[in-house]
Amino acid sequence: MFYERALAKTLKNATETFPVVLLTGPRQVGKTTLFEHCATPERTCLTLDDPQLRGAAKSDPRLFLQAHPEPLLIDEIQYAPELLPHIKMAVDSARQQGREGREGRQGMFWLTGSQPFRLMRNVSETLAGRVAILELQGLSQAERFQRPAAPFVPGELPRDDARPPLGITALYELIITGAFPALLAAPNMDKGLFHASYLKTYVERDVRDLARVGDEHSFIKFLRVAAARTAQLLNYSDMARDVDVSVNTIKSWVSILEASGIIYLLQPWHNNLTQRTVRTPKLYFLDTGLCSYLAGWKTADALSNGVMNGSILETYVVSEILKSHWHCGREPRVWFYRDKELREIDLLVESENGLHPVEIKRTASPNPWDAKHFGALSKTRQPVGKGAVVCLYDKLIPLTENVDIVPVSYLG
Repeated sequence: MFYERALAKTLKNATETFPVVLLTGPRQVGKTTLFEHCATPERTCLTLDDPQLRGAAKSDPRLFLQAHPEPLLIDEIQYAPELLPHIKMAVDSARQQGREGREGRQGMFWLTGSQPFRLMRNVSETLAGRVAILELQGLSQAERFQRPAAPFVPGELPRDDARPPLGITALYELIITGAFPALLAAPNMDKGLFHASYLKTYVERDVRDLARVGDEHSFIKFLRVAAARTAQLLNYSDMARDVDVSVNTIKSWVSILEASGIIYLLQPWHNNLTQRTVRTPKLYFLDTGLCSYLAGWKTADALSNGVMNGSILETYVVSEILKSHWHCGREPRVWFYRDKELREIDLLVESENGLHPVEIKRTASPNPWDAKHFGALSKTRQPVGKGAVVCLYDKLIPLTENVDIVPVSYLG
């Protein structure tokens, strides 16, 4: 089954504007499939997963590009960063010859990368001003149900678009399955086998080779420890103790997970007027199926009734909100709020109307007390827009004058 991706529209616009488009994100989220679906017949598609093509690209990048003229799709560009200077020269040559205005001169190169923690610096330095960088994650809720996608902003949700509610059983089935397209296209696939194979590929191809992780057993243990701490404040020392490695090793491994699109570090909001806010980020896995597998949850029922039922729901909501922005080609401007008085707001979403506070609750009976800390934002002296309590209620309705009840089904 093919799922239409919300990012396709942004990809088309970027192709018409930039000579190079880079699509980055974790393995198996559909980067190549999206490009191939959007490609015209004249575009050549190559993957550097092929050892012969990779060797040719690395040994003689100039000849490689001569042999494969644009428009060109190069999959897994991180395997041959030697190509980047020659892509730049090809783009600049087209510009100097005055051909950039002709049809097809934009979108000369499409690139994908599953290992951006080394790739991104090379791209930004080499192709500055020539490349549009887009982020793709697993299927969003909107993409799963093939609904129109839009960045999640409280107060801007489609009130005239009645959505069927997501019951708790169906919701936790979505959560434990995760968002990898291959799993959703084959619902009978063994999820445990898929995630075990994914981890093996991730560690062997993306982590060990590029980050020199020598002890794979400790790294897998670290992944499990991190998964159990999703939606919590990041504590390097506690994780180092549980994995039995140094704090610096944990910091390095967290950076790898973040830069390769496995986790997201949600930063705390602060400005000169909020010096009493905490400065420690919160850790969120971006795929709840992978997170659930690493944390040892095998069924949706066990997860729904287990000790992680609240944190995994929060993880799901945060990841869906992030994807709603990324998959529309926008960089999400999101934070959380927590001050020294322990007043916490799960999420702040910034829009042109100001900061929108969002609280995430595992309840079907929300009440105004759930938004009790929203008033703490008055200290920031920033404009405050409509707030939201995202929960298991079945309708999008006002909770107070400035806060809406938002069912999880309205995330997409």
